[in-house]
Amino acid sequence: MRLFLPVKDCMGRGLSRKKTLIAFAVLFLLGVILGIVFLKTPAVYDYHLARCNKYLERVLYSDRNVFLIFFERTIGHTFVLAVLVIAGIHPAALAITPFVFAYRAYTFGGSMGIFISTFRLSGALVIFPFYLPVHLMIDAIFLLAAAVSFARASDFCFNKNSWKELACDFLIFFIFIVLICLLEMILLVIFFHPIGNIL
Repeated sequence: MRLFLPVKDCMGRGLSRKKTLIAFAVLFLLGVILGIVFLKTPAVYDYHLARCNKYLERVLYSDRNVFLIFFERTIGHTFVLAVLVIAGIHPAALAITPFVFAYRAYTFGGSMGIFISTFRLSGALVIFPFYLPVHLMIDAIFLLAAAVSFARASDFCFNKNSWKELACDFLIFFIFIVLICLLEMILLVIFFHPIGNIL
């Protein structure tokens, strides 16, 4: 049970920042809406269409090894996580977190719009059982990581204990990301990738 105490403490610090969580949730929702609304602009449409095609070609319908896809997806999400966690070392650094969420929400909304309006039924089959739940689970981890950073920023001291706590929080969120990406890989194997692509 003592093994889960750091997890409980980390989650508790994040969940205690209710106003921060609500603010970022609202920001995320607005970003999604804007991503859908501005989809009619040609340049924006082409940008999101390229992202969706890349996702379909490199993740869902790729001939590449699923373990390589798992590794790439984990590394990409870990980079975003690192930015959010490191932002907690100083209140001024927290300014970057809204931009991270706004961009993710904007591209998420645009991608959802593309999948539904352009790919239609095949897009819906991609969104609801796969793209949507995985994306939202990752966003939930990022949301908690941002809340923990906001809780830490005002009290962070550049000493061993502060860095140790920051590293511990990062490791906890990293494990959650690995588990989600592992789930994503399993879903890829079940629904999209033939067994031969595992090896």
